[in-house]
Amino acid sequence: MESISIVIPALNGMETLPRVFDALAAQDLAADIVVVDSGSRDGTVEHARGHGATVIEIAPGTFNHGATRNLGIAHAAGALVVLLVQDAVPASSGWLRALTAPFAMDSAVAGTFGRQIPWPAARSLARWSGRDWIAAGAIARLSGPLSAGEFDRLSPDERHRACVFDNVCSCVRRDIWSRHPFRETPIAEDLEWGREVLLAGFRIAYAPEAGVWHSHERGVRDEWRRTRDVHRRLFELFGLTTIPSRRALLRSVASAVITHVRIASRDRSLTAIARAAALGVAWPVGQYVGARQARRALQAARLHAAPKHPAPKVPSTISQHPAPSTDTRRPR
Repeated sequence: MESISIVIPALNGMETLPRVFDALAAQDLAADIVVVDSGSRDGTVEHARGHGATVIEIAPGTFNHGATRNLGIAHAAGALVVLLVQDAVPASSGWLRALTAPFAMDSAVAGTFGRQIPWPAARSLARWSGRDWIAAGAIARLSGPLSAGEFDRLSPDERHRACVFDNVCSCVRRDIWSRHPFRETPIAEDLEWGREVLLAGFRIAYAPEAGVWHSHERGVRDEWRRTRDVHRRLFELFGLTTIPSRRALLRSVASAVITHVRIASRDRSLTAIARAAALGVAWPVGQYVGARQARRALQAARLHAAPKHPAPKVPSTISQHPAPSTDTRRPR
């Protein structure tokens, strides 16, 4: 068995971090732990050190999804490095074994990721919204490798699904990470890494038996921002647009609000119903705006990169007035 390290980025994580450390102590495989803390003031650093973790402290506000994880991996000793978030609690004592098992079965596996299980107390909408996500499924899968031609022939949605990798609960092979570190990006560093290693000839394994308890109840504004940012990246990485037009957006909002309210009504809470209705607007609008921003940025970049040729000089013997247009279509 190869040596294992666990890297956990943290910030004021005492609400869930003690449960994470308890679950890690119960694993049937040994691993050293590295915590990268970005300015906690609630005892996170002291708790981590008290449980034997190596703690790396970085300045508040300097956290970056890719760079911070790279820093943690660089300070870890294991040949296999697990990446875990501070509010993802391993659901069984065999979690670490299940997450690392695919590496022994296939030397081409660059990374694995585990299943995310909503907390038992999660509201109905939180349980429902993740039902179709790959990292919520019960079926193991192995994806890749992909040639550039194979990737290009896939639809945007197929590209996304092929490259899924999720750093809520994942593991990377150190020697492959050293050649393919995470990109310094504010979000979706895991998806970009998945695409990169698959195109480099490696594979990614989904290990559903490596389950963690993990679900969120973020504020509506935070959900909107996150959805916008994720869908901006989905367009940049895969050309994916889930809501292509304003008409489709209106249909999506209407459908989402109705569906969300129906699901949230199971909780018998007016607060839950109101939040669900607001998310029925925030999620589709975030998807539409994110992809639209990315598309416009791409168009602007292409326009800026286009060669600028000087206008040809018109001979003085030829009239410089344009010919009458033969296009009878009405201008838009």
